This record gives sequence, structure tokens and C-alpha cells, in this order.
Amino acid sequence: MIIVYTVPSCSSCKKAEEWLRAHELEYKEINLLTDDIKREDLLKILSLTDDGTEEIISKRSKAYARLDMNFDNVSVNSLISLIYENRTLLRRPLIFDETRLQVGFNEDDIRKFLPRSFRKVKLDEDIQAIHDELSMIEDLGTS
Repeated sequence: MIIVYTVPSCSSCKKAEEWLRAHELEYKEINLLTDDIKREDLLKILSLTDDGTEEIISKRSKAYARLDMNFDNVSVNSLISLIYENRTLLRRPLIFDETRLQVGFNEDDIRKFLPRSFRKVKLDEDIQAIHDELSMIEDLGTS
């Protein structure tokens, strides 16, 4: 199941949710400001990052400025507690499932949540469209 951490006023969150609905992907939205956040979800997010806290902590947030600390020197348990108590520390949207994490909304990158079979069909359609266009160009050149 795809999980999306959002806040209501975030335009990128809205775009991500619209994209997921348009592609008929089942997901669960978790409002960072009002919903319960599971410790397991935060651990999952951390485990899926390539760059640890650099990837998921918003350095532009008021919470980050208020805390004024180096997150690289914080234990995992302390980090989970800090995030839980200061939810706006997280960049958003955070989109994840069992094996993938997307931080922010990027229309090209979010495609990784599409089933592989769908991506294959779309790729085949795109390749065919390119071949058709090249054939049309060749036909115009020979006329």
C-alpha cells in the first residue's frame, strides 16, 4: 500500500494525490498535522532514504530553525521522537511503500509507483509513437 504524508496547504501534496488518483493507485493519506503517525512508518521512511535525514528533513521549516541542531548526531530513537513532536520537520509530500520512497512531487519520479506491467505498456506505446513519427518524417522526405 502506498502511504502519502501530506499537509492540507501543500500544493505539491495536492498534485501528488491528484496524480495517484488519476492513475487509479490505491493509497492512504496521512495528514502530518492531525493524524496519528506510526513509529514503524518513520522507521520505514528512514530505511528507504539514500541520504538519511538530509533527504527528509525540511531545513526551511520553522521547526528546524527553532530546534537549531545537527540531526546527523542524533540517535534513531531521538530522531523519531523529534519528528513525532515536530511533524513539520518532514519534507512533503512523503510518498512510500514497502520498497520505494519519493520526497516531494516530481511527475517523472512518481511513476516508479506504477505497476511494472503498466510502465511496460506505456513504454511500448511511446516507442511505437516515435517509430510512427519517424516513418512519417521519412515519407515526407521521399515525396
